[in-house]
Amino acid sequence: MNIEAKRDEVIERLTHSGGRGVLRFLTCGSVDDGKSTLIGRLLYDSKLLFEDQLNVLERDSRKHGTAGDEIDFALLLDGLEAEREQGITIDVAYRFFATEKRKFVVADTPGHEQYTRNMATGASTADVAVILIDARKGVLVQTLRHTYIARMMGIRHIVLAVNKMDLADNSRGRFHEIVAEYLKSAESLGFESITPIPMSARFGDNVTRRSDAMNWHTGPTLLEYLEDLDLDTELRNEPFRMPVQWVNRPNLNFRGYSGMIVSGKVSVGDAIVVAQSGLAANVSRIVTADGDLETAGAGDAVTLVLNQEIDISRGDVLASAEQRPEVSDQFAAEILWMANDDLLPGRSYLLKIGTATTPATITTLKHRVDINTYEKQPSRKLEMNGIGFCNVSTARPIAFDPFREVRDTGSFILIDRFTNQTVGGGMIEFGLRRASNIHTQAMDVSKERRSQIKGQKPTLLWFTGLSGAGKSTVANIVERKLAEAGLHTYSLDGDNVRHGLNRDLGFTDEDRVENIRRIGEVGKLFVDAGLLVTCSFISPFRSERRMVRELVDDGEFVEVFVDTPLDVCMERDVKGLYKKAQAGEIKNFTGLDSPYEEPEAPEIRLDTSKLSAEEAADQVIAHLRERGRLG
Repeated sequence: MNIEAKRDEVIERLTHSGGRGVLRFLTCGSVDDGKSTLIGRLLYDSKLLFEDQLNVLERDSRKHGTAGDEIDFALLLDGLEAEREQGITIDVAYRFFATEKRKFVVADTPGHEQYTRNMATGASTADVAVILIDARKGVLVQTLRHTYIARMMGIRHIVLAVNKMDLADNSRGRFHEIVAEYLKSAESLGFESITPIPMSARFGDNVTRRSDAMNWHTGPTLLEYLEDLDLDTELRNEPFRMPVQWVNRPNLNFRGYSGMIVSGKVSVGDAIVVAQSGLAANVSRIVTADGDLETAGAGDAVTLVLNQEIDISRGDVLASAEQRPEVSDQFAAEILWMANDDLLPGRSYLLKIGTATTPATITTLKHRVDINTYEKQPSRKLEMNGIGFCNVSTARPIAFDPFREVRDTGSFILIDRFTNQTVGGGMIEFGLRRASNIHTQAMDVSKERRSQIKGQKPTLLWFTGLSGAGKSTVANIVERKLAEAGLHTYSLDGDNVRHGLNRDLGFTDEDRVENIRRIGEVGKLFVDAGLLVTCSFISPFRSERRMVRELVDDGEFVEVFVDTPLDVCMERDVKGLYKKAQAGEIKNFTGLDSPYEEPEAPEIRLDTSKLSAEEAADQVIAHLRERGRLG
C-alpha cells in the first residue's frame, strides 16, 4: 500500500470511528512496568502507523530497543533522547488513535517518583487509569502512589493491567495473588470500578486480542473494555456548570457568555444563576460555531445568550438554578504538592479554579498521607510529591462543588506568585461551615472617619532587612519624630511580639511564614484604626511581604528595605547572633544558613552603612510627606 492510500485509510478511520465519543485514559505505574510498550502495541494493532513510522521504529528498536530482534513498541512514545538512553519515560506523551467504535486520547506518564507531577498532569484530564503492574514484581510503592493520585484527580475507573504475564509463566495463581494484594489497598479509595486484566503488552495478549496462553481469563481485553465504557451518561447526569471564559460582545446587538460546559446539560428556556452573585436569568439561545442548539451538554463549547442583561464576568460560574454550587472563601481540600520548595501554611499562593484566579492561603495542614499505607500522619509542611489534607482560605468567595460530585468545579491548582509555576493541585472535599456562619459586621465609625479625626492617612511602614541592618533603630526614630509632630503611631517590633503574640513560634521557614501572617493581620487592624504603624521584621520571604501588602488598600503599605551589606551586619552583631550562628548554636539564621529574598521594588531603600540612623529616618519621613500621608 502506498503512502497516499495509507494516509487516506488512517484519515477515514479517525474521521468515521464510532459514535461513543472520545475516551481519555492514561497508563501509569512504576518504572519498567510496560506503560510505553502497551500504548505502542495499541497504536500498532490499530493500524494507524505509516510505513515510514514503522521503518523508523524498526531502526530505533535495533539501536535502542530491549526486545531483541523484535519491535520495541515503547520507542513509539519515548521521544526524548534521555528517555531512550535510560529506557524510562520522563515527560507525558499524548497519542491519539481510533477504532471502529470510539476515539481515544492516551497519556503515557512517567513512573519515576521525581516525575510524579507529570503523572498528575496526565491524570487531571483522564477518564480511566490503566495501572500497570509487572507480574514478577507485584504491587510497589509507586503503584499505590499513582492509584491514590488517580483517585485525587477524579478518575473513577481503574484497569489493573497485570503485565508481563509471559515472564510469570502466564500463571493464574500469580495474577489473582497480585489482584488480591492491590484490592486490599485500593478498594477503600472508592473507585466506581476496578477491572483486572492479565496481559503481555509485548506480544499483545489480552490487549487487543484474547490470549490463548491465558484462556482462563474470561473478562474483556483491554481494548474491549475501553471501547464499551460509558462515560457520557455520568457527565450529563451531573448538575449544570459552565465557567465563563469570555464575555462575547461583537456589537451592541449581541451579548453572550462563552465557555465550555464541564458538567450537566442546559436547554433553551432553562433558568440559570450566576453562582457567586445569585443573579438569575433564562437561556434564550445556545450559540455554537456550527449553529444554534436546543440543548448542549458536558464537553460542548458554547455561547449562552440570556433573556436579560445581568452582571457576569470572566471567572463567574453559570449553574443550574435548582442545583447551585457552594460559594465560600474557605474550604477543606486534599493537595498534591509538586514543587521543590515545601508547602508552608500561611504563605500566599494563587489559586486557579475553572477560569477564576484569586490569592489563597493554606491556613492549616491537618495531616499528610503516608503513601505506603494511606495512613494519616501529623505534619507542619508538605514536601515534594507529598499529599496532605488542608484548610484553604481565598481572598474572595469562589464557587465550587465537592470534587466527588463535580470534578471540574471541585479541583484547582496552586501557582507560585513569583515564578508563576504550578506548585500544587487540589481537590475540594467540603466548604467550611465556619465560613458561612461568619459575616462582616458593619461599623458606624469607618477607617476614613478615624483617619479624618487624626488628621493623617493610615500607613503600614514595613522595615525589612538582615539582622543588624538597623531596622528597629530607624523605625524607633521614625515613630518618635512622628509622635513629636503630634501624629498617632504604633510600633510592632520583631523581638517584642515574640514575647507575647508569637511566643509559640520558632525560626523554621514555616514558623517565619506564620510569624509574618499574624503580624500582617495585626498591622491591618492598626491601619484600620487610622494609625501610622512601623513594623520591623527581617521578613525574609517576598511572598509574605507581598501578602501583607495586599491586606491593606493601595498606597497604605510602604516597604522600607534597610539594604545594609551582610559583612557590615556581621561586624556590628549587636546581639551576638551572628557569632552564635557561625558557632552552630543557632540554626536557620537568615543570611547564613537560611535565605533572605531581597525586595525587588521597595518604596524606600536605605543603606545604614552610609547613612546615620537619623538621616535614614529623615528620608522615610520625607517620603511620607511627599506622598501626603502625614495630613
